[in-house]
Amino acid sequence: MKISEHSKVFSHPLERQLMIVKKINIFEDLERTPVGAVEYVDHMGEDITIVNAARVSFGKHKEAIDDKDLKLINYLVKHKHTSVFEHNTITFRFTVPLYIRSQHMRHRTWSYNEISRRYTDYDIKFYEPNAFRTQHKSNRQASNEHELVNPKLFGSTAADIITAHHSTTLNMYNLLIEAGVCKEQARGILPQNMYTQYYGTVNLNNLLKFIELRLHEGAQLEIQRVALACLRIALELWPTTIKAYMNIKGLDDIFTKDSKEICS
Repeated sequence: MKISEHSKVFSHPLERQLMIVKKINIFEDLERTPVGAVEYVDHMGEDITIVNAARVSFGKHKEAIDDKDLKLINYLVKHKHTSVFEHNTITFRFTVPLYIRSQHMRHRTWSYNEISRRYTDYDIKFYEPNAFRTQHKSNRQASNEHELVNPKLFGSTAADIITAHHSTTLNMYNLLIEAGVCKEQARGILPQNMYTQYYGTVNLNNLLKFIELRLHEGAQLEIQRVALACLRIALELWPTTIKAYMNIKGLDDIFTKDSKEICS
């Protein structure tokens, strides 16, 4: 996706809302069926909201963006005048493995609400990677995304072992539920790569901070996919601001990279 495709200035928020990418699939199961995703739910504010927040010091208000406003937004992004971006907010719905959820929720400026396995035992699914990365040689917390393996252990591949583990733990969970064990205890045997779902709401300033941190090459590949999907949706909503951010951060070609690097 090229940035220039999103250069249209919309005259009314509803016009843009009809054009928004509603859902971006970021993980697949072993049969290539999409499971994990980032979904658009709602947002508040437009590019012009940022302009008006910046110009309110002079008692000015505008209804549409012009060339002067484009320069203003570039200036605000470049010089990190961040408060003006906090009037724009967005709500996403995330479907990701538990351990990716944990990384995301380290960003405490977001507001979260998550599915609870105390209440439901419905639709339990697991993240099963299509490829396995090796451990990074020098970075203890990172992997080597350019070196893939699928080792055999006791005659089975890593993928087979993970699939068998999922089947076994899910069967054990269902047996516990059927035997009368409460959901809040039975859930304790479910593994970390079980999918969870949650809402996440954040203002634009803190969304950009999240994207910058989680698109860093040292971030786990799976959380990079989450951040990239958020960026793609934000670009639909606030094209002027996000293009300015991407240009300043050197991310102009981020959506044209090899899909194996960041996107599934």
